[in-house]
Amino acid sequence: MPASSSRNATHQPESRPGTRQRTEHYPFWFGGSASCCAASVTHPLDLANNEYKVRLQTAGKDGPRKTMLGTFVNVIKSDGAIGLYNGLSASLLRQLTYSTTRFGVYEELKSDLTTATSSPSLPSLIAIASASGFLGGVAGNPADVLNVRMQNDASLPPAQRRNYRHAADGLVRMVRDEGMRALFRGVWPNSMRAVLMTASQLASYDGFKRAIVARRLPFLPPDSTATHFAASLAAGFVATTVCSPVDVVKTRVMSATSTAASATQQQKGLLAFLTDTYRAEGVRWMFKGWVPSFIRLGPHTIATFLFLEQHKKLYRHFKRRD
Repeated sequence: MPASSSRNATHQPESRPGTRQRTEHYPFWFGGSASCCAASVTHPLDLANNEYKVRLQTAGKDGPRKTMLGTFVNVIKSDGAIGLYNGLSASLLRQLTYSTTRFGVYEELKSDLTTATSSPSLPSLIAIASASGFLGGVAGNPADVLNVRMQNDASLPPAQRRNYRHAADGLVRMVRDEGMRALFRGVWPNSMRAVLMTASQLASYDGFKRAIVARRLPFLPPDSTATHFAASLAAGFVATTVCSPVDVVKTRVMSATSTAASATQQQKGLLAFLTDTYRAEGVRWMFKGWVPSFIRLGPHTIATFLFLEQHKKLYRHFKRRD
């Protein structure tokens, strides 16, 4: 039997055409919880890749060419093995706000559009994922600014480092030193990225999973870990490619300090910023850091969906026991 949508239990009772399916209603916070689990596992890789990617994306065409492996080794040499978990509190806060919102809203809307005779089409999934991503981007922006800053701190000269002790300390100091507006620095490019990320990640995951199940491959049975792995790997590839241009803009804006130069850049507007970047670096700027982005986002996407599917399996198991 084909697998149901990710919001639904695998086995569903028959229902009359035109009526709504009796779907399994999962807790709103499952997406945020799964994302936190994934972030805890992939954070060392995320930290090393993000520091390399930030340096690559914020540098001009003649900027430094330090390798990603060299960045990983540099983190261990300077801060020890525990340094690979620098900024974990900000990363978890981001998942608790951004991912909880986007996953929760997406699954609720998808469940509402599911009937006894049909599931939402791919365009419908993209539309609801886009709306969910926008809400998640706004909700998670303060934590996202903090996350970028904490992970980028080690790449700054000692005099320019912020040295936030943890997420709460960072939020307090941002508001105290820069005002409330600092919490929403880059909110529009970040929200654009969240729209693209959620549409290309969540909607494509459901689309790939449906396609895999429909082909009835013997080595990829429905609702199996292998199927979830294959669908999430493909979704990670799509999401990385779609989000790369906005990711470069977001990183450059959020990693900026409150200097006169950065203030002038913000006043010029996004279009002027993109024009200046294209003139200086050409079209290649759009995919700067694609490889480290995929190495980071691929494992994180896989881990997130694997944890999410296990959340749902455990929920169904214990609910049946009750």
